[in-house]
Amino acid sequence: MDGSGVSQPFRLEARRIRKSFGGVEVLHGVDLHVTGGSVLALLGENGAGKSTMVKIIAGDYQADAGEIAIDDAAYAALTPRQARDLGVAIIFQEFQDASTLTVAENISLGRLPARRGFVSWSEMRARARRVLDQLGVEIDPDATVGSLRVGERQIVEIARSLSGSARLLILDEPTAALSHHEAEVLFDFIRRLRSQGVALIYITHRLDEVTEIADRVQVLRDGQTSLLTDVAQTNRREMVEAMIGRRMDAVGRPAAPTHPIGETPAIAWQGASSGRAFHDVTIEARPGEVVAIFGKLGSGAAEVGETAFGIRTLDAGTLTVMGKDDAISGPVAAIDRGVGFLPADRKAGGAFLVRPIAENVAIVSWPQLSRGGVITDAAEAGAFSRWKERLAIRSRNDPRQTMGTLSGGNQQKVLLARWLERDSRVLVLLEPTRGVDVGARADIYRSLRELAAQGVAVVAVTSDYEEAVQVADRVYVMSKGAVVAALTGDGIESGSLLAAAGG
Repeated sequence: MDGSGVSQPFRLEARRIRKSFGGVEVLHGVDLHVTGGSVLALLGENGAGKSTMVKIIAGDYQADAGEIAIDDAAYAALTPRQARDLGVAIIFQEFQDASTLTVAENISLGRLPARRGFVSWSEMRARARRVLDQLGVEIDPDATVGSLRVGERQIVEIARSLSGSARLLILDEPTAALSHHEAEVLFDFIRRLRSQGVALIYITHRLDEVTEIADRVQVLRDGQTSLLTDVAQTNRREMVEAMIGRRMDAVGRPAAPTHPIGETPAIAWQGASSGRAFHDVTIEARPGEVVAIFGKLGSGAAEVGETAFGIRTLDAGTLTVMGKDDAISGPVAAIDRGVGFLPADRKAGGAFLVRPIAENVAIVSWPQLSRGGVITDAAEAGAFSRWKERLAIRSRNDPRQTMGTLSGGNQQKVLLARWLERDSRVLVLLEPTRGVDVGARADIYRSLRELAAQGVAVVAVTSDYEEAVQVADRVYVMSKGAVVAALTGDGIESGSLLAAAGG
């Protein structure tokens, strides 16, 4: 408090922060400041230094030079415990949950309520219910976190952090797996926190969220600040160009295809139903087109996509793939039928993070690449080299580089290369650019359009309405397990998508 007894707002200043890894400096004297009652949007492509910067603030990394001042005290470095005690809370993009514990236990992780030395399970459940109600979501506090979908797990992460007494809340891509409605609920909660004097650093690749929620924006590029201004004083083009260091055309609809579109669908769901997830769904994608299935979390869109790879089965209706409508029994059968599949959670369901990039590309094509039953490093390297430049995969010139060392966008490109090497004629992609920076996102969209031009049927299942607008020739909108609209051409725009989905 000052002399008048009025509490001063929280204030954090990171000054001249430098950080190197393996002799390579990734932060070059970066300044950052944020005050209570405001939201700072922190932008930049993957590898720009955003995560390193906030991990230093949260005490997970130690800066090589510079200092962090919180209120009136300066620190050369913070430990995670010090940062938490000072009111710093961070939600990472990658899950930090305990998948075998319940939702309630995760929300109270590290802060179990106790009475007379015993855990109060009733208070734990009540605490979980309170914070989930504040977020406006219906998740069973007794459900095991590992049984939840990606978006629900992200909500639990947010709930755990917000249940504490944070004075600075750092959110790393918090809406990456959320539906539009859930994102709006989160934004309302952020506004309430801001009005209560909480400071927020908001990391996102979705530029519409910057104007929606932030007061100031700071862009990092190659470990330096390339833009720092009030949100009201900038625009989308300036932010994009600050991130990528070059001019970029405004985001809009793709050009109408000039290549031929196949007459017979490469994949088609006809009157398809699966449990309580979706019912009476009719969707098709023909060779040469990009089709988006747009829907909020729980709409049934993701579950429709999962049936294409045999992860989920149909109770009624048919799924026809490459002219055959016999049931796909599992991923092996789907691959044999010519289906390539990217899951929403690439780390849990697609990428082998501790294995080389080349192996990640080649793995489903081993039968074709092997000689006498033996697969060599050279064969795998050849598979990787065929797609590295075409998909603009940014990596060291080393096919044995470990997959986990790549940025999220480049991991996604490697997984896309996996199915192209297999010559898949149908690609079903769940949340294809989740957690991917704006430059890599544009690369992926361009690649999908090019693949369609070569006769591949692309199905992008997405909860991101901007993504559907930017990439698709046709969009099916799902809500409550049913297709509620099918849009084409100029009818594909964000207002129509959100209105049809109930947004």
